[in-house]
Amino acid sequence: MKIYTVGGAVRDGLLGLPVKDRDHVVVGATPQQLLERGFRPVGKDFPVFLHPETQEEYALARTERKTAPGYKGFAFHAAPDVTLEEDLARRDLTINAIAQDEDGTLVDPYQGRADIERRVFRHVSDAFIEDPVRILRLARFAARFADFSVAPETQALMQRMVEEGEVDALVPERVWQELARGLMERKPSRMFEVLRSCGALQRILPELAALWGVPQPEKWHPEIDTGVHVMLVVDWAAAQGFSLPIRFAALLHDLGKGSTPPEMWPRHHGHEARSERLAEQVCARLKVPGECRDLALMTAREHGNVGRAFEMRPDTLVRFFARCDAFRKPQRFIDMLRAAECDHRGRTGLEQQPFPQAPYLEGALQAAQQIDAGAIAGQQTQPQRIPEAILAARTAQVEAFVAQHRPVQH
Repeated sequence: MKIYTVGGAVRDGLLGLPVKDRDHVVVGATPQQLLERGFRPVGKDFPVFLHPETQEEYALARTERKTAPGYKGFAFHAAPDVTLEEDLARRDLTINAIAQDEDGTLVDPYQGRADIERRVFRHVSDAFIEDPVRILRLARFAARFADFSVAPETQALMQRMVEEGEVDALVPERVWQELARGLMERKPSRMFEVLRSCGALQRILPELAALWGVPQPEKWHPEIDTGVHVMLVVDWAAAQGFSLPIRFAALLHDLGKGSTPPEMWPRHHGHEARSERLAEQVCARLKVPGECRDLALMTAREHGNVGRAFEMRPDTLVRFFARCDAFRKPQRFIDMLRAAECDHRGRTGLEQQPFPQAPYLEGALQAAQQIDAGAIAGQQTQPQRIPEAILAARTAQVEAFVAQHRPVQH
């Protein structure tokens, strides 16, 4: 029996990055031998065990064979006679097919170290084509390792997978899982760049793919292209370390511009309502969690109003807060302001332009929150007039705030 550390732990060690999780492969052993050593079985499809002390994963060396379309159609074979090289051959990329034995010696049959030095993503074998999730994983790695490029032969293989419909077999939950992880990497735009270059983005997120080539007014968007703008927006969100809901909202905020009739270009009147409908469509299809969905829909619908904050009357501001449910969920409203700021900052050459609308709206909300709605409701003798009384009280508070804080130039 021999035990090797494999995959991301070895790769990240060679890149000089912190190693978070360690996976291991066991060669020349049976499940019974691991059980006798106190390992706990957890694998459903193939033998995977947890170490009795470290709780790290140990998998028996295995091979796999494609048996049906999609990413679940595989048969696995794990036995003592499966070699380390055979186990590494089933992995996706050469940089993930390096093993390290217990004395630190590297086993690198597919030249993964050379590809790390070249900063190249290259598939290990043509078996890559059998699992469409590998396209998503490679794209996610591109978001993490932004200075890596895709080998031409791997690019061609991914394009072939898209053309043959393998990507269409992906289940929504797995697509969302990989997209969410990629959005949380250092440069999310690289993930979408890779997906778009092989044609997978058109299959997975056609609403987003439609944005490239759609112009915006150069006065407000020096980058002009809407797809380029959205990539600048998500990268700015990532640079601030914002949460997944904010990054996802930033990604979907301008979807409606992809459905603007070309004769209206570069203007996009009413794109916010179209963006909300398309974002809702995306969230339903990918089964996006509620926290991400709700913020994305609100941001798509309201980001234009955030930009026009200084033009709103006090009573309009209070109704805006109510429409956004900001009195019950103030943090979600503030997150929407952060996403709107990403939209503002994600413009070529304007990344440092001030965005005073966000603190202004946050301050106005705090002023309105000083009103005790419950106390007003308790004092009212005419229940039907309670909403009107609360609106009036909150408007008075916001009016006082606006008088002090609205910029003179507006």
